[in-house]
Amino acid sequence: MPEAYGFTAYGGPETQRFLDLPKPVPGPDELLVEVRAAGVNPVDWKVRAGMHRAFLHLDLPAVLGREVAGVVEQLGDRVDGFAIGDPVFGTSARGCGGYSRFALLTADQAALKPATVSFTDAAVLPVAAGTAYDGVGQLTLTGGERLLILGIGGGVGVAAAQLARDTGVSVVGTAAAAKREFVESLGATAIDYDSPDFGAQLEKALPNGVDAVFDLVGGDALHGVSAVISPGCRILTVAEPETAARFGARPLSRRGSTRTLTELARRVADGRLDPQVRGVFRFEEAKAALREVEAGHPWGKVVLDMRGGL
Repeated sequence: MPEAYGFTAYGGPETQRFLDLPKPVPGPDELLVEVRAAGVNPVDWKVRAGMHRAFLHLDLPAVLGREVAGVVEQLGDRVDGFAIGDPVFGTSARGCGGYSRFALLTADQAALKPATVSFTDAAVLPVAAGTAYDGVGQLTLTGGERLLILGIGGGVGVAAAQLARDTGVSVVGTAAAAKREFVESLGATAIDYDSPDFGAQLEKALPNGVDAVFDLVGGDALHGVSAVISPGCRILTVAEPETAARFGARPLSRRGSTRTLTELARRVADGRLDPQVRGVFRFEEAKAALREVEAGHPWGKVVLDMRGGL
């Protein structure tokens, strides 16, 4: 029986454990993958905590994990473009299931992994980098424009900064003071959101306002930067609808298509996009990996390396 790591009830980390479950069977539009690496994301502990129960219905016990990279083991009846033995990466089918020796991917949210991209790098692309790619695309940025990213130091913000930078956009982002050097290494200007002179720093960095805002923080974050929001500014936000409407912002929508994943992998392969994998844990360390993410780990992406044995 393949090993998996998941949770037996909604709640805190005490509900997590290793599970012996049957090997999944792919549906018509799914791939069964022998997992080599699985991304660890904040959404994973939020699923366990029950924060997504309204729209993600799971039978418990459930396996954690939204993104994987591995090798195709079996194909669903309607799957085209993939073959058994292909190295692939993508989004876990049915909402979760990535922390496992074998996992299911939805075919239209999976892509072939280039040989020059590692499994650990590929495994962290679908969620954060995929969200960043969709968001930057929706903002229709052009060279010479100014983009403000609220929450630039997180996984989505880090990828968005790199993607926007490569279009010739001037990127400014809000982040903790400890992340200043890291953010500036991405080619962006960092502003400490906890600084007492935050407003002055913001206006100094953006004396002519901004052309676009990518709000990854939500809450009152848009209110705090309203002084630099120019007329006609395009805004994407994760804030609640009332705040979004007040600023004329649009909600961020995800696609996560094969085309998006293929483009992200191409950018990693040619060096334009660094997935910023900073923490690689063995599968038996799944609890520690998720604990680091749930606590708000400070740097880069966290991955489970599934090649080691329990």
